[in-house]
Amino acid sequence: CILHQLRDDSILPFSAFLTDNFGRRHNYLRISLTEKCNFRCQYCMPEEGVKLTPRGQLLSTSEVLTLARLFVQEGVDKIRLTGGEPLIRPDVLHIITELRKLEGLKTIAMTTNGMNLARLLPNLKDAGLDLINISLDSLVPAKFEFIVRRKGFHKVMEGVEKAIELGYSPVKINCVVMRGLNEDELLDFAALTEKKPLEVRFIEYMPFDGNKWNFKKMVSYQEMLDRIRQKWPDLEKLQAGQTDTAKTFKVPGFKGQLGFITSMSDHFCRSCNRLRITADGNLKVCLFGNSEVSLRDVLRSGASDEELLQIIGAAVGRKKKQHAGMFSISQMKNRPMILIGG
Repeated sequence: CILHQLRDDSILPFSAFLTDNFGRRHNYLRISLTEKCNFRCQYCMPEEGVKLTPRGQLLSTSEVLTLARLFVQEGVDKIRLTGGEPLIRPDVLHIITELRKLEGLKTIAMTTNGMNLARLLPNLKDAGLDLINISLDSLVPAKFEFIVRRKGFHKVMEGVEKAIELGYSPVKINCVVMRGLNEDELLDFAALTEKKPLEVRFIEYMPFDGNKWNFKKMVSYQEMLDRIRQKWPDLEKLQAGQTDTAKTFKVPGFKGQLGFITSMSDHFCRSCNRLRITADGNLKVCLFGNSEVSLRDVLRSGASDEELLQIIGAAVGRKKKQHAGMFSISQMKNRPMILIGG
C-alpha cells in the first residue's frame, strides 16, 4: 500500500500521536500478554504473590491485535511480548502469527524466563519471532532456585542452547544484579560470552512495589564494569544505537558481548522510544511512572480508531522528560514488576 511505502521512505512525518513534547518518537511497543508466571522472582513479585486481575478484565486476543495494528499503523516497528511469562499464554503462537502479517512491523521480540522455551521455540520461530531475551540471574542451580523460588535451572539452560541452535544471534540473557546474592557471578556470566553468541545484559536492581528495595542491594554499572575490567582489561566499548538501553562491551576475541542497563545510576530517558501496554490494557508511557490510561475501557466502549489515537496521543503528550531519579522512585507507589510486564 502506498501509505506504507511512503512511511518506509520517511516522507510522511512520524505519527504526531506517538511523538511526545520532547520530540521522542515512540516506535517500540511492549505488550504484556499475561500477569501469570511460573516463577516467583524475588525482585519482580512479592513473596505472597499478587492479586491477579480477573480474566474478563485482561485484554483478549483480538484486543491485543487491534491495539498492535493501531500502533503499527502509526509507526511502531518493533513489538516485544512480555508478561508475567508470555509463554504461559495459550494463544501466543497465534498472536505472533497475526502480528507477522502487520505491514510495517519489522521486529517481533519476546522476553521469557526460558522455562518452556526449548519445547516451544521451533514453533515460535516458524510463526515469526525475531528476537529472544531470556531472564537468568544465577548459573548456580541452588541459588537460581532461591532467587526464582522454583526449580527449573536446567530447563532454562536448555532454552538458551535451543535459541543458539536455531540461529538467534545474539541470544540476550537478562541478569538482574543484586548485592549479596549474585554479584559474585559477574565474571562467570561474562565468561559465557567467550564461546557462545550471547549478549549478557547486567541490569541494575530497580525498585518495584513489594520487592524490598534498598540501596545497599544495588550494584552500580560502574562497580560491575570495574570488576569485569580487572579480569579483562582490554574490554572494549561498542558503538550504541541511538535508542539502545544497554551500554555494550566486548572482550576482544569473544564470540558474544556484554551489556549494562543503567536505569538507576545513569538513566537513558532522553532517547526513550518505548511504550508499554499492561495485560489488563493500560498504557504506561514510562516504566517508572505510576500514571496509566486504560485503552481496554476505551476499546470496549466501542470507540473508533481516531478516538483511541486521541487518548494515546494525550498520554504520550504527558510523558515527562525523565523519570524521578532513584531516590524518589524507591518511595513511589507503582505496580509490582510482574503486573507491568517484564
